[in-house]
Amino acid sequence: MKAEDMALIFSKLILNPIIRSQILDLFKKDENGKLIIENYIDAYIKGEDINSVKYKILKNILEKGLKTFAGDNYESAFKEYLKDSYFKKGLISVVRGLGYFGVRKPFVSGSPFLVVWDVTYRCNLRCKHCYANAGKPLEDELNTEEAKKVVDILGNAGVVALAFSGGEPLMRKDLFELIDRVKDYDMQVSIATNGTLLTKENVRKLKEHNVDFIQISLDGLKETHERFRGIKGIYEKVVEGIRNVVEENICCAIATTATKLNYKDVPKVMDFAEKLGVNYFMLYNYIPVGAGDYDIDLSPEEREELLNMLWEKLNNETGKKCKTAFLSTAPYYSRTALEHNKHYLATHFANVDLDGNEHLKSLANFIGGCGCGRFYLSLRANGDIQPCVFFPLKLGNMREFKDENDFLNFWRENKVLNDLRDRDKIEICGKCQYKYVCGGCRARAYSYYKDYLREDPGCILTKKLSS
Repeated sequence: MKAEDMALIFSKLILNPIIRSQILDLFKKDENGKLIIENYIDAYIKGEDINSVKYKILKNILEKGLKTFAGDNYESAFKEYLKDSYFKKGLISVVRGLGYFGVRKPFVSGSPFLVVWDVTYRCNLRCKHCYANAGKPLEDELNTEEAKKVVDILGNAGVVALAFSGGEPLMRKDLFELIDRVKDYDMQVSIATNGTLLTKENVRKLKEHNVDFIQISLDGLKETHERFRGIKGIYEKVVEGIRNVVEENICCAIATTATKLNYKDVPKVMDFAEKLGVNYFMLYNYIPVGAGDYDIDLSPEEREELLNMLWEKLNNETGKKCKTAFLSTAPYYSRTALEHNKHYLATHFANVDLDGNEHLKSLANFIGGCGCGRFYLSLRANGDIQPCVFFPLKLGNMREFKDENDFLNFWRENKVLNDLRDRDKIEICGKCQYKYVCGGCRARAYSYYKDYLREDPGCILTKKLSS
C-alpha cells in the first residue's frame, strides 16, 4: 500500500469523533497529577499491555502513524527515541494535536513545540535591523514572579522548547532563575544572544544551568558585522563568545540575517561558522519590522540567489556533507531544496534526506513550511502574544491566563492562529504546488500589506502565480 493511501486511512481513523474524544481523555491526570498519556507511553516503551480502551487506541495510533510515516521495522528504534524526554514531550504534543485538530496539512501540534520569548528589551547594541527595536526595557516588562508563572503555564501546557531572546537576554538579572524554572518542566531551553556577554564565566554558568542551545548573531565578518550592530570593536568579543560556547561543548548556532547590505558575504560567514566548529548555521529571513527598513529587504531574485547559494553549500559538488548543518527560517528554502533534489526536505529545524523513502516523502506535506501558528509562538517582554517575533500583531497577553487550560484554549481557538493554519486561505500562495511545504512568510505579508493572508512579496513564484 502506498504511503499516501496509508495516510488517508490514518486520517479517517482520527476523524472518528469517538476516537478524538478518547484521545483528549488521555490528557486527564491520574491521582498523582501525572498525565494518563505519560503512563501509557511508559507502558508502550516497556512492551506492557494495559486493559484499557484508551491505551489500545493510543497504541494503535502510534503503530499506524509509525507505519504510515516511517515504514516497517522502526518500532524498536522509535521506542528508544521515546526514552528521550524532549522526544517524548514532542510526541505527546503531536497526539494532543490529533485530538484537537485531527490530521491536518500542514500538521498543527496540541501546544507550541517552540515558544520564543523576548524576555527583555534591554540591550547593549543598536542593531540597524532589530525586529524588536531594542535598547531600553519596556515599563511593563514581566517581573520575576509573573515570568515564573508564564513558565509554569507553558510547562504544564506541554511546550517542548523555550528560547529566551530579546533585546539581550543575558542583561535580565533573573535569567538564570527563569532558566532553572524551565528545566523544572524538562523543557529544552535555549538563548539567542548578540554574543558580547558570552565570557568564559557566563558560558560556564549557562552550562551549569543546563542550557541546551545557544544561538549567536553574526551578520558578516568584522566590518559588515560592526556596521550592522552599531558599535565598533565588538566583533572580536562576539567571536570569542562563540569560541567559548564551542569549548564548553554546548550546542551552538551562528545566526545571520541576510539583507541587501550583506547577502553576498553570507558564504564567507558560512565558511567561518564551519571553521569555528559550530553545530548549525541559521540563515534568517529578514523582515522589515521594528528598526528594520524596507529598502534593505532582498528582492525575490536576490533571495533566490541566496537560497541557491545555501543549497550549494549544503550539498556541494563532491557530495560531501558539511560538518555544520545549514538551515534557514525562510519557508521557501523547503521549495528550493525540493527543486534541486526531490528527495530532500529542508525545514527550520533540520534537513531531512528522504533518500527515496516513500513514507518520509508523505511526511513532507505535514511538517514543512512556516511553523507560525502551528508549531511556534512568540512572547514579548510584557507578556504580549504574537504569532512570530517578526509579526507584531498582538493576539493576547499571558497575564490574562489563570493556568495552562486557558492557554491551551487560546492555542486551540484563536482566530488568527486558525487562519494561519489554513493554507487554502492564503492569496496566491494557496494556489502554489508548494503550499504545504512552504506557504510563504506570513510575517512578510503582514509587514508589507498589513494582511497576513496576502501573498508573500518575497517569493520569486508570486509574480508567476498572479499573472
